[in-house]
Amino acid sequence: MAWKFDNPLYTLTDEEQNKAACSVWEGESLGGISEDNNRLPQPIVYLLVLTILTAFAITFPLWGQRPTAAIYAEYVQMMDSSQVQAIAGDEAKMEYIVNNVKDTSQKPFQERHPLTMDDLRMIQGQIIELQNQGVDLEEYTVVGPYVVLANFEGNPKADGTIERKQPWWDKGYTIDIFYVIYFCVAVLIVIKRLPHYSWKPDHSIAH
Repeated sequence: MAWKFDNPLYTLTDEEQNKAACSVWEGESLGGISEDNNRLPQPIVYLLVLTILTAFAITFPLWGQRPTAAIYAEYVQMMDSSQVQAIAGDEAKMEYIVNNVKDTSQKPFQERHPLTMDDLRMIQGQIIELQNQGVDLEEYTVVGPYVVLANFEGNPKADGTIERKQPWWDKGYTIDIFYVIYFCVAVLIVIKRLPHYSWKPDHSIAH
């Protein structure tokens, strides 16, 4: 099939391909269904754009957000306290810890990435070790039972090392933006490979 790129928003096919498509369109009975060649209503296009923008706006703080070790630092600090140890049952202990967190800046992240008491026990020693080293817990990510250096490379810090914090713009939605672009481009190609909507098929030819 020939391609034509001089006016892609009008058509992507040459005249011969358009004529062949029109001939097939009018020559086939389509099972008795009369299929017209109308443009996509503009309100539908606006609705699609609005849906995409709304989805991105609502999920902006959620997509791709990795749990850092800093989220659970206060959990680790509280879990061996006498108040927690006096509580019977892991669920009750965890509930007490969650409800008595004082660092409100981490509260939203703790709600998005909840842990069980067993999960907390698995990462407790690793977080304490990092705290003893004096490193920035924001640069370490909790992956299952492991606390690992975050897979990010940002700006150089004063000591010459590279910042390993997740950038504000990298929330995981960047890859989804590409999928949306792929979808829109694919739809555009499919539509523009068909005859232009100004041409109307004569269904009496096939019937």
